[in-house]
Amino acid sequence: MKRHRWPLLALLLTLALATMAAGCGGSDDDEGAAGTGATTAAGTTAESVSGTVSVMAVWTGPEQASFQAVLDGFKEANPDVTVNYTSAGDQLPTQLSTAVEGGNPPDIAVLPQPGLMRDFVQKKALKPLDFAQQDIQTNMGDSAIDLGSVDGQLYGFLFKAANKSTVWYNVAAFEDAGVEPPENWEDFLAAAKTINASGVPAYSIGGADGWTLTDLFENIYLRTAGPEKYDQLSTHDIPWTDQSVKDALTEMAKVVGDPKNIAGGTAGALQTDFPTSVSNVFSASPKAAQVIEGDFVAGAVETDLKPETDYNVFPFPAVGDSGPSVVGGGDTVVLFNDSPAAQALITYLASADAAEIWAKRGGFATLNKEIDTSVYPDTITETTAGALSEAEVFRFDLSDLQPAAFGGTVGQGLFKLFQDFLKNPDDVEGIAKQMETAAAKAFG
Repeated sequence: MKRHRWPLLALLLTLALATMAAGCGGSDDDEGAAGTGATTAAGTTAESVSGTVSVMAVWTGPEQASFQAVLDGFKEANPDVTVNYTSAGDQLPTQLSTAVEGGNPPDIAVLPQPGLMRDFVQKKALKPLDFAQQDIQTNMGDSAIDLGSVDGQLYGFLFKAANKSTVWYNVAAFEDAGVEPPENWEDFLAAAKTINASGVPAYSIGGADGWTLTDLFENIYLRTAGPEKYDQLSTHDIPWTDQSVKDALTEMAKVVGDPKNIAGGTAGALQTDFPTSVSNVFSASPKAAQVIEGDFVAGAVETDLKPETDYNVFPFPAVGDSGPSVVGGGDTVVLFNDSPAAQALITYLASADAAEIWAKRGGFATLNKEIDTSVYPDTITETTAGALSEAEVFRFDLSDLQPAAFGGTVGQGLFKLFQDFLKNPDDVEGIAKQMETAAAKAFG
């Protein structure tokens, strides 16, 4: 943003008025962070905000370059603020915890797991985002506020999001079967049978990676039980033996319990990792017509197929009367050290201006409803990322909200139990009891 150039007379008059105001009890220091300069798109005053802000996140390589472009946009609007970025990669949780314990955390951090935010709140290390709450509420909606709050107090917001409520399909397989991407669960199941009758299994399931199965359950559960139950299950306020869990497992069994319609059958699914589940579909001679996974599917394998013409994507279908809902992941912005400059950057990151800078570069999605989705670099990204901003309900990946031993460890907890369910999808009662036993132990 350019500074205003005042005529000399106007400048002298301004200084005189400021002196008179000081004589009435005010002072330059009382202006604090706000000052009087021109207002930027982010709601800050560029000419009065100054200082240095340190930021830590996981982003490296192209992602770091894209985030730097966002920071450059902030710098243009706030020329007197210097932002120092540190990339911690996968070591961010360890580095950040060490910095907090040593009393020297960055001013702002971007956390890959919401559980970290809760941990830091419990340690009284984070500052509330009251100053930005209205912007976040307006731009991102109730789901963003719920996700970033602890005990009713807002401490963070999801800046970069991932859409895990997508179904990727082989266009030729769908055309050969004469089916269109379905919008609801009943049509989805019916289309799967039609696809199978055409000679290709409908489903490719990466059951060797248990997290793919948790993603399928979470999408069904959010749509059948609703967001309130989803929240209660995520914190173990209701048990895994609740009828809502059993209902979702029953619906899930309509997919995983149809072995003749799964590439390789049940045994094959249990030996198929996530990349292979994608390559089964992204092939000129597909082994299955569709794979149910997130917006990162297209980057999981190398393929000669072309987007839209050879492979495409549609939203996870509605179940019953559920509205547009998205299960996802992403990176949450939090504040450790409060200052006018840090507040200015937080407010900027919550704006559509900041989101659009990264969105144009690709590899980015956001809950920000004010973003112009046409800025996304291709139609598929516009579809997957646009669904986030259009979603009535957004909830973070449920397994990521659990204690790690239960929700995120290979060979145990939910990962293993859903693999067991894939082996025996008729035992809804039994698997629900096992899940509750494991959850009770993990939550103490």
